[in-house]
Amino acid sequence: MLWATAGLVALGFLVALEIAARHYGGVPGPITNQAREVLFPPKPGPLYGGLALMMVVLTWRQRFIAAGFAVGVDAVFVLVRWAVDADVPEGQFFGNGALWAMLGCAVFAITRRTGEERVLLLKGVGLGLLLVAGRKTGDTWLLITAKTRPTVLDPYVAMADHALGNPSWLAGRLLEASGPVSPVLDLVYAQLAVAAVAVALYQLRNVATERRFPRHHLVRTFLLIGLVGPAFYMIFPVVGPIFAYGPGTSGTGGVQWAVADLWPHTPPPITMPHPVPYDGITPRNCMPSLHTAWATTIFIHSRKGPRLLRYAGTFWLTATLGATLGFGYHYGVDLLAGVVFALTIEAALRTYDHGWHRSGVQLVAYGTAVFGALLVSYRYLPMEMAAHPWVYGPLVMLSTASVIYGYVRTTGSWEPKTPPVLRPEPQPEMV
Repeated sequence: MLWATAGLVALGFLVALEIAARHYGGVPGPITNQAREVLFPPKPGPLYGGLALMMVVLTWRQRFIAAGFAVGVDAVFVLVRWAVDADVPEGQFFGNGALWAMLGCAVFAITRRTGEERVLLLKGVGLGLLLVAGRKTGDTWLLITAKTRPTVLDPYVAMADHALGNPSWLAGRLLEASGPVSPVLDLVYAQLAVAAVAVALYQLRNVATERRFPRHHLVRTFLLIGLVGPAFYMIFPVVGPIFAYGPGTSGTGGVQWAVADLWPHTPPPITMPHPVPYDGITPRNCMPSLHTAWATTIFIHSRKGPRLLRYAGTFWLTATLGATLGFGYHYGVDLLAGVVFALTIEAALRTYDHGWHRSGVQLVAYGTAVFGALLVSYRYLPMEMAAHPWVYGPLVMLSTASVIYGYVRTTGSWEPKTPPVLRPEPQPEMV
């Protein structure tokens, strides 16, 4: 019933986004874009990531068959497109095979499997398709934010950011002077889903043998953040420092829409903020920073992995924070809101798994209150935050730290206690 209800809710949500995309942007929505990728050139990354997640329910023999089928179908598509000289966007040569393999597994589950085996296989297919659908819905959400929010609130956030010392401006100058670091951070920022799939595959590595999914894993949190987070883009539309106070990037934003051309060398002066108009192309996707939220969950879920995975989770979080600030995509206060948002979502899912334990409910309520207080203060107290940075800066940092401390303490108390291993008493030997 739970999976059926979740499926119906997801379907209704996708239909609503499809209608909104056609109404506001006159473009296909996530359902149409997903359906067309059965035949037309797709973006390959999410599809093969979804295939990898789906294969956690398969045996090794079935995995080799599914992977071989996907590669074979892609090879056929590439040859056909080459033969007919089809116009293929750069970097979109492969991916149809992964989608065909997932759909084929769904058909196989319905026609050749019964009972729990059918349910498990369909859950695997659903998990893979949800990852792909998440990318499509995210693109549609960003389009909707740009079309329905003609003004942005960047001046408010920029004033509030004075309480933290304008970290985006500082990180932008440091990254500008670093040289070879920029390509690495750019790769980390763009390939966040790759790190998420790697951690998720480790967590789900035993599904094929145990024939069941673990109670909690990264994919649940990742998808819920992507589902809930864009709603705050609509409430608090912000484009980011490089767009509102800089030259923008290729194809979006620019000096003609910016409040002033200041980023990253000149912090914005302390002036009374007001909403400013912006173009209908640039996504309003800053508050909160969902990249930070996702990187935080990757860090959390990598803690129980082997040493290499823990190091990778730490690196990904650190590099993501550096990229979001250094490239001018986010303000410092966005990142703090993203951390609180991620921990609150994660706490809610863990509390649900523990039967709405009282300490978990209190943590979720506290995280929600702190998150709401941060957004309210950024919107209605930015001048006070800019005028008194030594008061509001530590206050914002401490409120974020309190949520982190509450999360670690509460979830730590839920972990099973491993009894100490008793060492055998030394026995006397006969001489």
